[in-house]
Amino acid sequence: MVQQRSVEPKAKDKNKHAVSARRDVVTGSIVLVAILMFVGTGSTVMSDSIKSMAGYGGGSENLLVSAFLLNIALILFGWRRYRDLSSEITERTAAEERAHSLAATDPLTGFLNRRTLTERTSEMISLAQRKNKSIAFLMLDLDNFKNVNDVHGHSAGDVVLKEVAQRIANVVPPNNLLARLGGDEFACAFIFDPDQPEMVDRISDDLIDSIAAPIVENSNHLVVTTSIGMSRFDLEDEGVDVLMRRADIAMYSAKKQGRNRFCWFDTSMEQELQTRNTLESGMRTGIPKSEFVPYFEQQVDLATGKLTGFEMLARWESPTQGLVSPEVFIPIAEETGMIGELSLSILRQAFEEAKNWDQSLTVSVNISPVQLLDPWLAQKIVKLLVETGYPPNRLEIEITESSLFENLSLAQSIVGSLKNQGIRIALDDFGTGYSSLAHLRALPFDRIKIDRSFVSSILENSESAAIVKAITGLGESLGMPITAEGIEDRDIETELRNIGCAKGQGWYYGRPLSMEQTRKILAERNLLPAQRVPEPRPTEPSIDDEQTGAPVFLERKVG
Repeated sequence: MVQQRSVEPKAKDKNKHAVSARRDVVTGSIVLVAILMFVGTGSTVMSDSIKSMAGYGGGSENLLVSAFLLNIALILFGWRRYRDLSSEITERTAAEERAHSLAATDPLTGFLNRRTLTERTSEMISLAQRKNKSIAFLMLDLDNFKNVNDVHGHSAGDVVLKEVAQRIANVVPPNNLLARLGGDEFACAFIFDPDQPEMVDRISDDLIDSIAAPIVENSNHLVVTTSIGMSRFDLEDEGVDVLMRRADIAMYSAKKQGRNRFCWFDTSMEQELQTRNTLESGMRTGIPKSEFVPYFEQQVDLATGKLTGFEMLARWESPTQGLVSPEVFIPIAEETGMIGELSLSILRQAFEEAKNWDQSLTVSVNISPVQLLDPWLAQKIVKLLVETGYPPNRLEIEITESSLFENLSLAQSIVGSLKNQGIRIALDDFGTGYSSLAHLRALPFDRIKIDRSFVSSILENSESAAIVKAITGLGESLGMPITAEGIEDRDIETELRNIGCAKGQGWYYGRPLSMEQTRKILAERNLLPAQRVPEPRPTEPSIDDEQTGAPVFLERKVG
């Protein structure tokens, strides 16, 4: 069993014991008085009885006998009451202990809960300071615990949590604090020699190895891993709250680095977290202000060199940080749940802009894997098309193959709904490690996009060239045209054209353009159809206008 330092009784516990003691004194006093009365009265009764038997009877015998019997009854009553009170006190004490245990510990694992852990850690800090020692605080979070609940049920999840708790208790040294903070998050703290931090590293390694071992439940081998964040308390630190927060920051850093590992807290992590919080706050206020805008990357027919459309890219025109790349804000949007609102906001702007382009031009839009888990995604996109008036047949939705592993059946439903509206579907980043021919059969894709990592190295790397040729041949056999991303120069374009790729995009054709820059290029290429713009009308039409039938609208090009 886990060894934990005891906590001194609280004031309320002392009061309860005092009340119980007073009850014992009162009850004991009643019994004692009854016994004394019994002794005194009993001796008199016995004496009178002897005299009566000897012929010296008196007139008070009946009274004394009654008093004697009354004392016996009082003794029996006092004893029974004493026994009942003792039983009641025992039961109440046990109930109070159970309630205190439930309030202080996690009922599933027996570990401390968050509130109690904070109290005990403060006591441990005081002890460590007196001994000139340091404290290691470890925050553990199971990496893939949700899959256990989803696939095997919550009863299996409880088995895993209890087994993980036992394994933690077996690894962490004695005189420790162990807690379950909620869900699949655990914590532990122990004192160590500040000159030997490698001991904490060894313990963390042992925890990772122990927890990763399969857990057998109903013939199922359940496997979970853990990410551990570690912080240490030294004399200059501020307290238990800082200790726990730093371990939490380090734990998320361990997850970010690939999970199933441990990570010590570093001050740079806190700075990174503050920067992230600043970005998140700016994003929440920037989305409704339309600070997130579409940029457009040209897509070209490799055979003719003709511009066929654009891939829409997201950019953040922040008033404080300038132009922010999607590599910075997209992960934050996905983690915080803002990705849906952000994407729809940018799509609306792109559709409003692109509906005025030449009808031969298309717009390709990459959908986040998080969005693909939204069962209403197709309806939201279609609603946006209706509201903006953008034609569905000029829209191409790009889906990365890695996003299909999360929920293939839901992806099939979403893709089917989009296809029914005339929207085309492209498989993006094909060949990056997740590729499966089963996905090409399971979903009705219209196009395959080759990842830029293969295209940009096609001239120097024979393996990349072979992969591009293989994917192009596969697309030709399946009747799916190929788009190559990452074209950086004419030689790559020529090679792709010889291989047979239908369409290409990349910086060779220009950097991504803002809406104004895109509009300018399209105007230079006569790809902005003439639009009828209303001319200001007079308040009251003149007679000449009515008689001559002067046109109300004039035609001009938007540029």
